[in-house]
Amino acid sequence: MPTLLDRLAPTDSLRERGSGPHLKVTTIELFFDLVYVFTIIQLSHYLLEHQTWRGALEAATLFAGVWWAWNYTTWSANWIDPDKAPGRILMLVLMACALMMAVSIHYAFGYRAWPFGVAYVAMALIRAFYMARVMRDTQMGQNYWQLGVWSCLSGTLWIAGALIEPLRLPLWIVAVLIDYAAPYIGFYVPGHGRTPMETWTLKGMHLLERNQLIFIIALGESILLLGGTMVGATLTAPLFLTAAIGFALIVSMWWLYFVHSAEAGEAAFHSAEEQTKLARAGLAYAHGIMVCGAIVVAVAIEVIVAHPTDAVYLSSILIACAGPLIFLVGNMMFRRTLGHRIPISYFAPFVAMPVIGWAVHAAHAPGLVLGLGMVAVMLPVAAVNPNRAADAS
Repeated sequence: MPTLLDRLAPTDSLRERGSGPHLKVTTIELFFDLVYVFTIIQLSHYLLEHQTWRGALEAATLFAGVWWAWNYTTWSANWIDPDKAPGRILMLVLMACALMMAVSIHYAFGYRAWPFGVAYVAMALIRAFYMARVMRDTQMGQNYWQLGVWSCLSGTLWIAGALIEPLRLPLWIVAVLIDYAAPYIGFYVPGHGRTPMETWTLKGMHLLERNQLIFIIALGESILLLGGTMVGATLTAPLFLTAAIGFALIVSMWWLYFVHSAEAGEAAFHSAEEQTKLARAGLAYAHGIMVCGAIVVAVAIEVIVAHPTDAVYLSSILIACAGPLIFLVGNMMFRRTLGHRIPISYFAPFVAMPVIGWAVHAAHAPGLVLGLGMVAVMLPVAAVNPNRAADAS
């Protein structure tokens, strides 16, 4: 006779996977992503208001946590069917946890550390052990059980950091490192060994589509900051010019990803035998870095548009120069994961951006000049399509 736990986590709540490479992205997955629209806004505002080295490290730690929560939830929806009642309930519970994390971000290193840490740990443990129960008596169930063990390990540090304020940042950094390292050591548990990568029976096209959608949301944050700043400002010539600069930067990132790499990504996931290996490196890690870069660029755009004729502070210059480079690092990682070469043009910003930043700082130049320099670097890189060059050769 089935127990209450069996009824809550029935084995027939899994997706009908079939033999094709693609799974449908369900409406509740898109509904879940609405929380991350708000989350990305909170992250960008946190960095905007904490433009120090410590503030940047805190923002990076918070981003790493919320990204990993989104990433693992997306993976779980690759197996459980979000259109069935158990999967729908799981997604809504995880959505509530993610919302609690989002509303705690602004004061996560202050009086809201406790709700942020508890929500993250609850999200990790509920997801891992629920999936282990749904897929009980299978290799995937064992995989999720071992993932849950590692979530317990990192979770103790998330909770400890919430409780011990002087050690909060280092404890949370170590917790993040544990979470991100665990997949690469196969969620090893003594007495049970590693989880073989080939046993994570992914449908990679579903994950690729989900990552593309969250990247669009990250670019949308730039649009929101750009539009919001213009709504509350006097419409002057410098404002229109800086707004055009911000729009060009957004377009350049969209172009570099969707025109240069998206088609290659789809082709790779259609043909790759090792879907899990490709998804871990190319999506969980590389796309996370790209989303992070897009958030940092959004902050830079807000600073430039809000103060187009004022001299730019060093902290803002560093943010403006770092954002495109972070994005490009993720993009290059994605291309390498797909087996594609990295175009030489992609390396130009790593030389040009520091030079532009130094020149703007030395000359006490306004945000308008900084923005023009960023566009002058990024647009040519986006304009040179490496795929077209490869086809011609």
